[in-house]
Amino acid sequence: MNMKKKVLLMGKSGSGKTSMRSIIFANYIARDTRRLGATIDVEHSHVRFLGNLVLNLWDCGGQESFMEQYFASQKDNIFRNVEVLIYVFDVESRELDNDMHYYQSCLEAIYKNSPDAKIFCLVHKMDLVAEEQRDEIFNVREHDLKKLSSPLTCTCYRTSIWDETLYRAWSNIVYMLIPNVKALENTLKYFAEIIEAEEVLLFERATFLVISHYQRVEHRDSHRFEKVSNIIKQFKLSCSKLGAKFQSIEVRNSDFAAFINTFTTNTYVMVIMSDPTIPSEAALVNIRNARKHFELLENPNSTSITHHYH
Repeated sequence: MNMKKKVLLMGKSGSGKTSMRSIIFANYIARDTRRLGATIDVEHSHVRFLGNLVLNLWDCGGQESFMEQYFASQKDNIFRNVEVLIYVFDVESRELDNDMHYYQSCLEAIYKNSPDAKIFCLVHKMDLVAEEQRDEIFNVREHDLKKLSSPLTCTCYRTSIWDETLYRAWSNIVYMLIPNVKALENTLKYFAEIIEAEEVLLFERATFLVISHYQRVEHRDSHRFEKVSNIIKQFKLSCSKLGAKFQSIEVRNSDFAAFINTFTTNTYVMVIMSDPTIPSEAALVNIRNARKHFELLENPNSTSITHHYH
């Protein structure tokens, strides 16, 4: 049974909504988004995610005339049955008061029509801000947005199409929509502990967003998952352009061995082992055996399978 989740993508014209949507869901690379035109009115797209989950994405054009219509004649249609509102702010906007006014109008419409919706604010184009000022500017903006959003709760992320922050924000947003994510995490933890892996990550197959991970040891780089998402997705796209099909990658050095493999119908898996001498075949056999259990989580109507790892 398909599960449809309505996601509203809103923000002033030019804030970067369509560019980020195209990078995450339509395999654009950042430099190619320059040729995208402005969104006219509301663009609907149905994005299949993890097989059964369908994101009903409403990309709402941000020109003033459209924004006024959304809150006048189209309010009930647009803001009813919303699971997630993503509001995008251009960090360098010269009309911040205006942006905040429209965001407040969105909040009022959401509060009335979809009070249980989850709200995310993306402070976007952070690459345009000098690196030493980013923390301060984001913290001030986050404080103001949280205050303005009350009594609703908003979660804020800083984003740029030029680095991994975009993947971090969208991974966290989509994570909130996956119905059986706790079961996935528990099984991932069980798998990692049995094979004594340092870390195991699950990536959604089409977008390469991180949907679940488990680590047995703390790591100093908290952005590494999204960096991997970004790098591997670009590599996968390069393979496609050459007519090659990306199946797996193995990386080794003196400290670790990492394996990225096609996993279930809808996922890739990454397994990181601290023992660099582990034979490839041993790791791949364990990945193959685990595949059955994760397929079961995606298709719970299948018959049960007993655990069997090496």
